[in-house]
Amino acid sequence: MPLVRISLIKGKPAAHIRAIADGVHQALADTFGVPADDRFQLIDQHERDGFLYDADYLGVHRTDDLVMITILASNWRDTARKQALYQAIAVNLARDPGLRREDVMVVLSPNQRDDWSFGKGLASYVTPA
Repeated sequence: MPLVRISLIKGKPAAHIRAIADGVHQALADTFGVPADDRFQLIDQHERDGFLYDADYLGVHRTDDLVMITILASNWRDTARKQALYQAIAVNLARDPGLRREDVMVVLSPNQRDDWSFGKGLASYVTPA
């Protein structure tokens, strides 16, 4: 049930962007147990002057190939599983589309199961009283 936002600088080919989206989803399936049909992703492409980042924060050198990935997901996974997710995303995106691991930034934004409505105005993961 994660909602994924993938942000990058405009100008990459569609196949490059799709490889990023696929790699993130595969990592979620492999580490978080997300089902194949539970895929909700937003791709944000920004003009260069609208995509700001520190090129060397925490000693990691980033380039304009940087991809910022924000994942909104229920807060029940432990630190080890989160670390496995970060690693799997970096490995997948290094393989295809060939990003440097230093250019893959991931932020998890936790929430609760009752924070999700997938339609019909219902809290999808809440059992009716």
